[in-house]
Amino acid sequence: MAAKTYLRLVGGKLRQIVATVISGGAANAGDLVALDDTGRLDSSVLPVGIGANTKQIPASEPLTAGNFVNFHSNAGVLNVRKADNSNGRRADGFVLAAVANAAPATVYPLDSANTALTGLTPGADYYLGTGGAVVSTPLDETLPANQTGAKVSQLLGTAISATELVTNDYDPVIL
Repeated sequence: MAAKTYLRLVGGKLRQIVATVISGGAANAGDLVALDDTGRLDSSVLPVGIGANTKQIPASEPLTAGNFVNFHSNAGVLNVRKADNSNGRRADGFVLAAVANAAPATVYPLDSANTALTGLTPGADYYLGTGGAVVSTPLDETLPANQTGAKVSQLLGTAISATELVTNDYDPVIL
């Protein structure tokens, strides 16, 4: 979609001017801005320090859009991998786009909305599952199989639509 235009009086004549979608810095000072094809402002037009609260962290395995991820040290370097309730890998954030092994992942923190999920029931709570996925039922702490000291029960948040989970930074419980 082409950027929106507006009329401006230049040298006594009306001229059609294209609004700026992506800023090149000082060269675009004073420009009017337009939303991008997704209906949002590009982060390049925002002031320094304002924008999506994300971190770029290498993935130590392939990730799928919507996966919840766990921070870990890979040879002394911070990496992300799929969070998993079966092996003690708590959820520290999530990704909204698929990521190849060793590629940088854009990691969103808990306390934001994961909009890359499907099949959610609005109003239902969701918990960490296996392989970066979510489940609607928490682990049963009374089952001997879950009392190994390596399982994680972690409430992640509440679905507000079939594709959006509003997360919260709840503490995980190690069973």
